[in-house]
Amino acid sequence: FNEVDMSEIIKIRESKQEDFLKRNEVKLGFMSFFVKAVVTSLQEYPAVNAEIRDDNIIYKNHFDIGIAVGTEKGLVVPVLKNANEMTFGTIEKKIVELSSKAKEGSLLMDDLSGGTFTISNGGVYGSMLSTPIINRPQSGILGMHNIQKRAVVINDEIVIRPMMYLAFSYDHRIIDGKESVGFLMRIKELLENPSEIVLGI
Repeated sequence: FNEVDMSEIIKIRESKQEDFLKRNEVKLGFMSFFVKAVVTSLQEYPAVNAEIRDDNIIYKNHFDIGIAVGTEKGLVVPVLKNANEMTFGTIEKKIVELSSKAKEGSLLMDDLSGGTFTISNGGVYGSMLSTPIINRPQSGILGMHNIQKRAVVINDEIVIRPMMYLAFSYDHRIIDGKESVGFLMRIKELLENPSEIVLGI
């Protein structure tokens, strides 16, 4: 578990929302930032993107990110194929498309197959903290939660910040403790300093 100060991402969304909507015909959400941060972290921690198959560890050089979506019939996990090649606009459009198909019950098997890692957002239902369950045969899943303004200490001063708890569940057979903490800390770093994922610097 860890927590993320969402201040910078909220500022970007507020300042760029109108322009983003005009250019992409879709709103700039939080999920595209998380997908970008996850892909960057997976590239740096390849074991998290791998899977155990029989007696072998299969390392993958593609990044197909499952996005857990709640429907009336339960949770489904459509997949953003080759998410590492997608722009923010493409990610947001694809999420809207897949979410709509999920709610309509029109997802195809191809939409649901081949994920290498999953992001689950319990925050949309008001969850403050939860432990996500790994989507086998994947080796890890990231849980997002709701954003709450909380008192935090920064430079020895108590300030109010929009905070989100993150949860990372992982298969300890393939990912050790150091890697798991490093992976989650890298995601936190990218989300709190989003210029790296927005500008690639």
